[in-house]
Amino acid sequence: MSNIISAQDLCLWYGQFQALKNINMNIPENSITALIGPSGCGKSTFLKTLNRMNDLIPEVKITGKVTFQGKDIFAKSQDVNDLRKEVGMVFQKPNPFPMSIYDNVAYGPRTHGITKRAELDEIVEKALRGAAIWDEVKDRLKKNALGMSGGQQQRLCIARALAVEPKVLLMDEPTSALDPISTSRIEELAMDLKSKYTIVIVTHNMQQAVRISDYTGFFLLGDLIEFGKTDEMFSQPRDKRTEDYITGRFG
Repeated sequence: MSNIISAQDLCLWYGQFQALKNINMNIPENSITALIGPSGCGKSTFLKTLNRMNDLIPEVKITGKVTFQGKDIFAKSQDVNDLRKEVGMVFQKPNPFPMSIYDNVAYGPRTHGITKRAELDEIVEKALRGAAIWDEVKDRLKKNALGMSGGQQQRLCIARALAVEPKVLLMDEPTSALDPISTSRIEELAMDLKSKYTIVIVTHNMQQAVRISDYTGFFLLGDLIEFGKTDEMFSQPRDKRTEDYITGRFG
């Protein structure tokens, strides 16, 4: 299995504070990689580095290397918009735009120059089907997205990310604000999507990591303590700190 993203000796500082310390990780294609660890340990910071979301924060300094499909994402020649088209993001809190369901999904393709109605119709339907929400919304595509339930809004945000046909989907605790039924829908959806996409998910919920991920990285205080196949890490962690965290001794 080939790796789609690789981090080598990745360090990141917010001002004087070092949030990531020499992270080395290879993310295999068409898999779900979960990032776990207590709050403030660097997992979301690492996730946001993968599509350069941290560029938006002042006083960020990054050293080391991150490659996507073999190319350095911090290279001068890298267009950040192109990177974010290929490496999409779904946030913790559903954040639909205050516009119709249709326009939410069509937003990305339109910004990339697609204007033909028939083409947009096709993209919107495909993305909503991909996010397992088409049947629920197909009769109200013109309605404001803010009228949807939280779980539906989150699947709409996934559809919005899928509409520009990314290769990788980054998910930052996508179910933490959702009820159990919506959570299991998003989990099933993630498992369906990995045949076409690579998914990296930050989760506080270790059971979720066990249920859906192929690989897990455990972060602690900015260090990547352990990375490997999920079933192996949870059954035979190599590091005592991993064992202490997954058995609930701290966190």
